[in-house]
Amino acid sequence: MHRITVIGGGFAGLTAAITAAEAGAEVTVHEAHHTLGGRARTTEGRYRTNEGPHALYNGGPHWTWLKQRDLIGPLAPIPPLEAARLRLRHHGVLRRTPPFPMLKLLRRTHRQAPVDVDFLTWATGIAGEEGARAAAHYAAVALFHHDPGSLSAAFVQERLRRATKLPPEAHYPRGGWSGLIDRMAAHARNLGVRIETLSRVDTLPTGTQVVVATSLDAARRLLQDPSLSWPSGRTVLVDLAVRTRRGDAFVVSDLDAPGWLERFTAQDRSLAPAGEQLIQGQIPIAPRESKADGTARAEQLLDLGFPGWRERVTWRREAVANGRTGAVDPPGTSWRDRPAVDRGDGVYLAGDQVAAPGVLSEVSFNSALTAVSLALGRPQLDLKHA
Repeated sequence: MHRITVIGGGFAGLTAAITAAEAGAEVTVHEAHHTLGGRARTTEGRYRTNEGPHALYNGGPHWTWLKQRDLIGPLAPIPPLEAARLRLRHHGVLRRTPPFPMLKLLRRTHRQAPVDVDFLTWATGIAGEEGARAAAHYAAVALFHHDPGSLSAAFVQERLRRATKLPPEAHYPRGGWSGLIDRMAAHARNLGVRIETLSRVDTLPTGTQVVVATSLDAARRLLQDPSLSWPSGRTVLVDLAVRTRRGDAFVVSDLDAPGWLERFTAQDRSLAPAGEQLIQGQIPIAPRESKADGTARAEQLLDLGFPGWRERVTWRREAVANGRTGAVDPPGTSWRDRPAVDRGDGVYLAGDQVAAPGVLSEVSFNSALTAVSLALGRPQLDLKHA
């Protein structure tokens, strides 16, 4: 029997644990926090917030995997009337439709963007600079980066296509992501996985294969490997509860700069008390920008999409997420260039900044499956077209 130790009880760690246990391995999960979930945690209390906006994309491989195990659970559909309240800020005012040049970049029949050219340069040749910048800023909902136009054109194009696909790929687990995590944890325990919370691991265990399913920063410290580094985003996260008002926007997407606000109670009223709305936003900031800079931009969007919000606030919090927004690929790189899953000597990486394809949590999922396949000595998953 294989023995596998998983360090980290987030989405990647639980995916690895379930996959290994289903293959007959003896699995132990160590989670340093008192609850499981990592960035997929949902806060307890009156306001059910995730650590940044979260959605589950049904176009990715993890959707089928979760559905086959009956782990997705109830979803919160977006009412059609709410979906119609998506607004775009362009030239300082809200509009209902994107600028026409931007639409050229949303055509599904358009050619594949190159890896070795930045998105702004490539997209400008198709839609002009204004359309290219608007598209890059819109893609920030799946990038969390202060300058999406500087990233690989192929990397940004994939996320832009996924974020604008109709019907939408994004789905929302009712009650936040904690329900999904709880179902995964229960399924793992039923398979015999031993899960230990408040169990920080400072040195690698011996006599077992190890899957390190932590942030890349934590993995670098644990493995004492300075090469474990990859660019990520830095984002101001804004959580806000306001008294309900008819006519509030559902989403405000900033096309003048990267930024996104979403009223999550539009689809799931269980996230806030009756009569209140929960708004969550992410405002990417540059390395030298402050939290105050990002907060000011968020308030500009709130002024446009949620008139009178200051007088209606019942709860508010802000935070800066450093390096917690997944990998971003500079020009000339792809997911294959990120830190490898196999670190040698029976140690494997899983997470959203390692060498696996996909968008957002799909990278965590694909890397977890690859790590377990390697640990069990089985053929690697074919992720070329994932």
